[in-house]
Amino acid sequence: MGNKPRTIRRSEQMSDQIEERIVTGVYPPGMRLDETELAAGLGVSRTPIREALIQLSSAGLVEIRPRRGAIVADIGPQRLCEMFEVMAELEAMCGRLAARRITEAEQRALSDAHQACEEARDANDADSYYRLNEEFHYLIYAASHNGFLEEQTVALHRRLRPYRRLQLRVRDRMSTSFAEHAGILEAILTEQSELSAERLRAHVVVQGQRFADLVASLPMLGSRS
Repeated sequence: MGNKPRTIRRSEQMSDQIEERIVTGVYPPGMRLDETELAAGLGVSRTPIREALIQLSSAGLVEIRPRRGAIVADIGPQRLCEMFEVMAELEAMCGRLAARRITEAEQRALSDAHQACEEARDANDADSYYRLNEEFHYLIYAASHNGFLEEQTVALHRRLRPYRRLQLRVRDRMSTSFAEHAGILEAILTEQSELSAERLRAHVVVQGQRFADLVASLPMLGSRS
């Protein structure tokens, strides 16, 4: 596995931009997302916009309704907190199993992914860090060698993707995230299953002050869109 992120398709770029505007309130719940208007505003054809809206629908951020088209879904703070709680437990399970089942090749790939995250952190590139951070987590899911668990964890990860990405713009979160990754990597490579689970749970769960910081940051982040 190389350390460079994969090439990003135009539809994924559009999905990133639209999802950030949804999460930060630029496109509020209930708003109709017109393909033609979005294409004109983002300077692209309707095809990548249509593909992006389908991706966002599968992630639960957009509802595609008959005769109304794409509508921004309503995900309140309570629901978001509940989703992060479940995400933390799923990742803890993946970490516990990965520490017991990870192969030597998977260990090398995970270490390489961690090093790539370090380079993005040092460059203060939050978007690149997020994509590499995502690869780090996906490698842990795969190393659990439990296909059903991996599928469910990836599905929820995708639903929470925009919120996890925006967290990295909160002050000092990228450096903290990398330090937490180092602890997770150490626990998995030394086959400490319960410690791996504990560290992944703490890394993912968003509660208390950390959740308040995320919610409070959304309007500010939206002003950058």
